Amino acid sequence: MLNQYPAWKYLLLIVVLGASTLYALPNLYGEDPALQVSSSRNTAVDISTQEKVRKLLQDANVSFNSILLADEQILVRFSDTEAQLTAKDVVKEGLGRGYVVALNLAPRTPDWLRAMNAAPMYLGLDLRGGVHFLMEVDVAAAVHQAEERYISDFRGLLRENKVRYVKIGRYIGRDGDSAVEVKFRSAEARDKAERLLEAEYPDLSIDDEDRGDAYFMLARLQEQEKRETRKLALKQNITTLRNRVNELGVAEPVIQQQGDERIVVQLPGVQDTARAKEILGATATLEFRLTDETHDAEEAARTGRIPAGLKLYTQREGGHALLKNRVMLTGDYIIDASSGLDQQSGSPAVYITLDGKGAGIFSKVTGENVKKLMSVVFIERKTETRLVDGVPVKTRRTVEEVINTARIQEQLSKRFQITGLDSTKEAHNLALLLRAGALAAPIEIIEERTIGPSLGQDNIDQGFASVVIGFVLVLVFMAVWYRGFGLVANMALAFNLVVIIAVLSMLQATLTLPGIAGIVLTVGMAVDANVLIFERIREELRNGISPQAAINSGYAKAFSTIADANITTLIAALVLFGFGTGPIKGFAITLSIGIITSMFTAIVGTRAVVNLVYGNRRVEKLSI
Repeated sequence: MLNQYPAWKYLLLIVVLGASTLYALPNLYGEDPALQVSSSRNTAVDISTQEKVRKLLQDANVSFNSILLADEQILVRFSDTEAQLTAKDVVKEGLGRGYVVALNLAPRTPDWLRAMNAAPMYLGLDLRGGVHFLMEVDVAAAVHQAEERYISDFRGLLRENKVRYVKIGRYIGRDGDSAVEVKFRSAEARDKAERLLEAEYPDLSIDDEDRGDAYFMLARLQEQEKRETRKLALKQNITTLRNRVNELGVAEPVIQQQGDERIVVQLPGVQDTARAKEILGATATLEFRLTDETHDAEEAARTGRIPAGLKLYTQREGGHALLKNRVMLTGDYIIDASSGLDQQSGSPAVYITLDGKGAGIFSKVTGENVKKLMSVVFIERKTETRLVDGVPVKTRRTVEEVINTARIQEQLSKRFQITGLDSTKEAHNLALLLRAGALAAPIEIIEERTIGPSLGQDNIDQGFASVVIGFVLVLVFMAVWYRGFGLVANMALAFNLVVIIAVLSMLQATLTLPGIAGIVLTVGMAVDANVLIFERIREELRNGISPQAAINSGYAKAFSTIADANITTLIAALVLFGFGTGPIKGFAITLSIGIITSMFTAIVGTRAVVNLVYGNRRVEKLSI
């Protein structure tokens, strides 16, 4: 029994070890405090912006290590956080509102490693420090908004079909039950309205009610539709929050649902919590309105005389626009938006998809206004915090601006496109706003927790110490108890740690304290396989068979036991990942990766070394 491996297995191990070492290396270089400057909406970040930032810092005597422009973002590195914080105030004040200035941590990974897409693991909130928000979504408001849309729809449908009614409003019963209430003067008018609405809105539950001489009709959302409305509101809020967090330049935010009405937002490395709250808490809506082409908007802005039926807006790119009071459509009906190029002209375009109700409304109003200008109005309510005499003061302001104006080329329905955009970047930004510019339901921050950088560093130090202590104790035990074979297992254990870190880095996973616990647990579990193999080899030697046969038998007979034990643990880890949240997921990820890598290193890795040492020669005694 020669115990030899084919050359390809050794080559595989060399490739895996080499690649793992390369992709684990970035974690050794650490990070620099950094300032990230990116564009906000229509502003551009270019060489001139870079030079302006450089001059601002030099004039303020703020020292920095480097300043780099890449991917339309400026990254300034500093030696310490004090310079970073000072620079943030200087640059933010110097550049103005057109730019997003965010604090960050920039990896010191060398260029030759970055060229291979090697990057360090992200550190979670408990390790890097940062801010944790627990937000409650007012899902009842989402149902309320849906009912408000029905009020507008009913009003238009009844007028179109010349059904006379007294009033339309929202009804709230004593038990909290809500409905759209329509009051009629006659039962005949009510019956006609019911037939129209039942045909147009089959998903609604419609009931009659008589109160004295008045005839009422109550239209309610069915329970299934209410559940879907709440679910969609929560999902859209998560999407909206994720896009807003991007403005902060956070490397690896965690935004996930918790329960039926709550959203968890974790921003590792963020120290400017006020800025984070302002962005996350802002509410926004979208409106489509017809643009007036007969009056001079600039004249109206200058004189303050606004023609009847019109409203004056500012345009994001500068100037003013007069829009008609009637709202053609709101962003609530948009279910998707994407940017691309117009097939005929090749110019930038945004492709929009509406839901069924929105498609019906839009088809009618655009059919009546072909060749006319239509504008998209972005309305946002923001809460800003300013220091007045050293005291933080919150102010609320509403921003209403025209983000796009284009001509209606044809009657539009469920899917249509907007052209007349200046660039593909503008088209992309507009699509982003249309997809996630508005919160589907109001949110409230009910819990805020900040973990300082020093506490995060303490957690890193303690976590690193736990891994080292556990690793060293296992090394000592294996070397003393299994001698030469124990040293082989120790080599495999070190190999396993390198592979785990490399895989986490390649996946750009977020390492948390529970994740470190998973790594520590893996260190102990990784040698379990070798313990089973080595004890089996000892047993075979006691039975009197040759060392070569004992090695082969030990690995062969222990394999099924090792596989069974690891598969059952892996199943448990996957269940934790599937049903857990936050820290539990972090633990499950590292544990799952550790189980897979430990099987590879403990079985294939140690066997390769043992075969190199003992294979292809006569052996009288094993060091085990």
